[in-house]
Amino acid sequence: MALQQLSEEQVRTWTRAQKDEWWFNNIYRGDMPQLTFRSALTGFLLGGILAATALYIAAKSGVNIGVGLTSVILAFALFRILSKTGIAKDFTVLENNCAQSIATAAGYMTMPMVAPITAYMLVTGKIIPWWHMMIWMVVCSVLGVLVAFPLKRRFINEDQLPFPEGRACGVVLDTLYSGDGKEGMRQAKLLGLTTLFAGAYQFLISDGWMKLLQFKLLQMDKWAGMKEAWHLQERFDEYYYMAAVKFDLWIPKILGIDFRTLGLRFTVDAAMFGVGGLMGIRVASSLLFGSLLNFALLGPLMIQKGDIVARIAPSGKVVPISRVEILNQWGLWWAVSIMVVGSIVTLAAKPEIFTSLFKSFGKKKGISSNNDLLKNIELPLMISYVGIPAFSMLGAWLNFSFFGVPMVLTFAALPLVLLLSVICANSMALTSWTPTGALSKITQITMGAIDRVNPASNMIPAGMTAEVASNASNLLSDITPGYMLGAKPRQQAIGHIIGIISGALACVPIYYLLFLPADAQGVRDTASIVSDQFSHPSAMQWKGMAELIAKGISSLPTSAVIAMVIAAIAAVVIEGAKIITKGKVPLSAVAIGLGVVLPPDACLAMWIGAAVFWWMGRKHTEKGTTGHQFWVEGCEPICAGLISGAALMGIGNAIINVLM
Repeated sequence: MALQQLSEEQVRTWTRAQKDEWWFNNIYRGDMPQLTFRSALTGFLLGGILAATALYIAAKSGVNIGVGLTSVILAFALFRILSKTGIAKDFTVLENNCAQSIATAAGYMTMPMVAPITAYMLVTGKIIPWWHMMIWMVVCSVLGVLVAFPLKRRFINEDQLPFPEGRACGVVLDTLYSGDGKEGMRQAKLLGLTTLFAGAYQFLISDGWMKLLQFKLLQMDKWAGMKEAWHLQERFDEYYYMAAVKFDLWIPKILGIDFRTLGLRFTVDAAMFGVGGLMGIRVASSLLFGSLLNFALLGPLMIQKGDIVARIAPSGKVVPISRVEILNQWGLWWAVSIMVVGSIVTLAAKPEIFTSLFKSFGKKKGISSNNDLLKNIELPLMISYVGIPAFSMLGAWLNFSFFGVPMVLTFAALPLVLLLSVICANSMALTSWTPTGALSKITQITMGAIDRVNPASNMIPAGMTAEVASNASNLLSDITPGYMLGAKPRQQAIGHIIGIISGALACVPIYYLLFLPADAQGVRDTASIVSDQFSHPSAMQWKGMAELIAKGISSLPTSAVIAMVIAAIAAVVIEGAKIITKGKVPLSAVAIGLGVVLPPDACLAMWIGAAVFWWMGRKHTEKGTTGHQFWVEGCEPICAGLISGAALMGIGNAIINVLM
């Protein structure tokens, strides 16, 4: 059924008391079950699984995937099946919304892990104890919740801002529970089948799973004489290189440099295909352009010039030229420049994000605590008024105790935390985009100007800024479908806390397992964090900014400084052209820079995934046809299935390798 909403004139002229009364009388479903044990448990379990897949994908691609609609479809299908078998009653729409809210809150927990925390360990060489990471992330996330709920009354209750991503989720929920559920089950089947397909493929390319199957289960090392387990090569070009050695075939090179040295490989990665399908052809094309520009053109030129060279490690070993060395010695700097400047220009081009903050400051709200209809279902503001200072103090103490950041620097950053949270929340409300990357750099540069010696002094306060702002703004988007459907805000807040705990418990152990595995002596090394499989592009951007603050531009090769200036100008031109042409320019400055940080084979895989869905979407434009239902309407569940199947099998492979 069509969801009720206020008209533009009512939003503009009514007081908040009138809006709250209208919502309470027309939308609120006070008696409908919401935060039940089963919805909390479902959200907790789904959140842990989906947060783990989000961590896996963010470390590979730098893309923070949303898990909201995936959790909605999964919860709907699970309880629809259980209800038909008589095992359990079907979910109410608010129970599903609650489970989705918990799951998405868990998914938000990956951001600090794959950005500032990883960057801190890469720069300092210090490994953070797991419990330090978990406590710090939970405190920052809870602070985001406390910041969000006072903003909720302003942005959602008062201004009725759209929050497009949250609204879309609300419409999907209403559609699933207003009809016969066939569309929801069809999407659930697509999700399940593609998950199985991606999981089966990932199983075949995983050395751990193959060792378990061939050696432990089938014992082929004993009766078949196998010394190494067979597995399908994920890098399909490896078959050509093996044949090239055997038959003396041509080895592709650029300016005499082997493709493999430059990182130019062809990898069939199901997860990256799915990520590409979700991001779209324009962003994926920008990624591929940036990658080829750096590794197929600029990298070889700088190697010939002598600005990228084999170096001697502190251990005395020679570190040969590779993709990682090309990135760290030269490419990272212009990539950071184009991403940061592009983000700032994009943010500056949306003045409504800032101006709309002040539009209703002078309005009479027409409400007091005495006539507040929602005071018994909203999260009491006193919790935020007491909790924000308390958790800010706790956060400052943790920054000092865990990372050595002077408490005065955290206190200096706190006004920025609150201001940038409001800006990010307003941006999310209008555009479904949170400019945490660009805004966190403001904190990073500001703190770096005060203390250039300790890298933690700029990364950790900036990481806190990003996490609080991201958590608060995403929570507001998450509250929106609940507001549309008549949910209790207080129970949504509790659900978000449950999700924070779920995400922390799921992601922190997996982080250490995937990126910091212990050797035979139980020693962990930060050198294992970045690899060909996990490039950690977000962390590399933070690392680059921290090193630039510490060392200064004068420490870079002259060619790198020139490239940074050109990249900054290019970012202004590209984003300015997009503004002038109203988005017709098919390039993104931020995506170009991200393409430099990512491995080229990942960029190619994402582009292929995006190109397939783009082409098939153009081919199947007629609604109601099988092709349109599969390629257009089914794009999100198919991509989510590719991501989930590959990620879960990949995580399982890492666990097996550790245990074996």
